[in-house]
Amino acid sequence: MSNRMITISREFGSGGRTIGRETAQKLGIPCYDSELIEKIAEESGLAKAYIADKGEYAPHGHWLANAFAASRSSFDGLCTQDYLWTIQRKVILDLAEKESCVIVGRCADYILGDTHDCLKVFIHADLQKRAKRIVQVYGEREESPEKRLRDKDKRRKAYYRFYTDTEWGVAQNYHIALDSGVLGIETCVKLIADLY
Repeated sequence: MSNRMITISREFGSGGRTIGRETAQKLGIPCYDSELIEKIAEESGLAKAYIADKGEYAPHGHWLANAFAASRSSFDGLCTQDYLWTIQRKVILDLAEKESCVIVGRCADYILGDTHDCLKVFIHADLQKRAKRIVQVYGEREESPEKRLRDKDKRRKAYYRFYTDTEWGVAQNYHIALDSGVLGIETCVKLIADLY
């Protein structure tokens, strides 16, 4: 029997990371989020901070300008961003071959696609609820959390589109989309675990 995977894609501040961790704990399988960053760092030689920021976010500014920026380093003819994508993809595919697990973010839903037994989940919530969450949970400043949310989501969406040629957050691309602001973290965890 092949390994069974759960991928959690999420809007920033929706609690997707927490939902992924708690679902994995409930099912007794590993969850890869920050652990994935460590594995990618080991494999690539890139700094963890770079991977954390660039592994699922497009750079600030217009993506086309960044795609042709002259200052981009290269590995084996690939720019640093493309090299990171290649390593990230390899690590995710290796994990899917090795064990059943939950993977948070990093385009894992696309990478695993239809070739693996994979439940693809998208977690979202109302902007105001997400803004309140990032202030309370992450200690973000109260001045403009909505702007930070929009920026993070916009960068995630651009990265996803660039590397997958698919729309991030569109319900048809996932098996289930859950509103954590309405359902709550615990209910989302239970629903995902029940579907597994």
